[in-house]
Amino acid sequence: MADGNSETKSSNQMWGGRFASGPDAIMEEINASIGFDKKLYAQDIRGSIAHATMLSHQGIISAEDKDKIVHGLNTILSEIESGQFEFSRRLEDIHMNIEARLATLIGPAAGRLHTARSRNDQVALDFRLWVKEELQRTEKALTGLIAAFLDRAEEHAETVMPGFTHLQTAQPVTFGHHCMAYVEMFGRDRSRVRHAIEHMDESPIGAAALAGTGFPIDRHMTASALGFAGPTRNSIDTVSDRDFALEFLSIAAIAATHLSRLAEEIVIWSTPQFGFIRLSDAFSTGSSIMPQKKNPDAAELVRAKTGRINGSLIALLTVMKGLPLAYSKDMQEDKEQVFDAAESLELAVAAMTGMVRDMTIRADRMKAAAGSGYSTATDLADWLVREAGLPFRDAHHVTGRAVALAEQKACDLADLTLEDLQSIHPQITAKVFDVLTVEASVASRTSFGGTAPNEVRKQIAWWRARN
Repeated sequence: MADGNSETKSSNQMWGGRFASGPDAIMEEINASIGFDKKLYAQDIRGSIAHATMLSHQGIISAEDKDKIVHGLNTILSEIESGQFEFSRRLEDIHMNIEARLATLIGPAAGRLHTARSRNDQVALDFRLWVKEELQRTEKALTGLIAAFLDRAEEHAETVMPGFTHLQTAQPVTFGHHCMAYVEMFGRDRSRVRHAIEHMDESPIGAAALAGTGFPIDRHMTASALGFAGPTRNSIDTVSDRDFALEFLSIAAIAATHLSRLAEEIVIWSTPQFGFIRLSDAFSTGSSIMPQKKNPDAAELVRAKTGRINGSLIALLTVMKGLPLAYSKDMQEDKEQVFDAAESLELAVAAMTGMVRDMTIRADRMKAAAGSGYSTATDLADWLVREAGLPFRDAHHVTGRAVALAEQKACDLADLTLEDLQSIHPQITAKVFDVLTVEASVASRTSFGGTAPNEVRKQIAWWRARN
């Protein structure tokens, strides 16, 4: 007897302190998903009510049992939302937790609810409903962010700033035009969201475990009741794929990348070296040791959230890449990644919308920087093509010599004298000075989608009509 106790003790120590009862504890720990899938309680109850209603309509269960089931499910919904419901890890997941409580509330009628369905199509339904609702929230949040940018773009349609390539001053643009670049990015993100909703707008319930069911169910009825365009068309695919979740994560990763690029610009622009913007106290913090510091913490955290979201996408792609059809338990690992990415994206979009609306634009600093780095050099080259008839490559060479002379004299192109410019090319006239200011430069960019203030206003109007 003593030897047996010693062996048991040794075995339990091998399993580790957290799993003192051995393999059963480990299996419960790895198998249970209630810790995270309880987030799906509303979708699970909604799906069950639709399923029970359909079963009754088709004569598969009695109207009396249907009424008991619906009343019991609504009672459970109230218990969960009021914090009175006790979730049990022993019951594995949200589906079994609700089903066990329903049995306690209404007795044998609860057992009829699972007729003509499996946990496989049940979880596919719950998760699809949740992702669809999250996409709808994302669409609304992106619309708010776009609106914030449209307001700033309209306010600063004529505010001149440097446009950059390689983070080097390239050509003058307007801050309104720069804002509209983000409107285009987040507009495409929103378009991807809308397409994803269309792609996933099919109801999984009724696919059962993988082969459908022999009961005379009406899948079109449950699809309509749950707000789907129709039911899925292949029962194997229905329970075995998570491409709707992958598409959500892909959209989230692209949107987060756009947010991260914006966050990086906000970090740069708020430095004393740039000084283009000033963040409000609501979206920045001080230093614990340096009293002069004002740190753009919100922007930095938005930038960091991108890593989490990208990681979620890669994680779920990796989970799904080797699974044979149909359902495998691996797919239980789909939800935490989506839940985390959704929370991160919601927070990042909200924070960025607040920063865009609250930040102070320092137009004087932007204008001063816009003329640096010989940003109107391209305007000089274009003038030589238009007015002097030079081929662009020749004009480019002449302009390069003018920049070299300005560097030698430590002045801007607009500060060179007419004699200076004519010493480089005799066909240059005094009219050239009309294009060498940053204001003239941006005003001249009147091509469709260009930075000229009137063009910026046209794009703002186009977007306002569609936002």
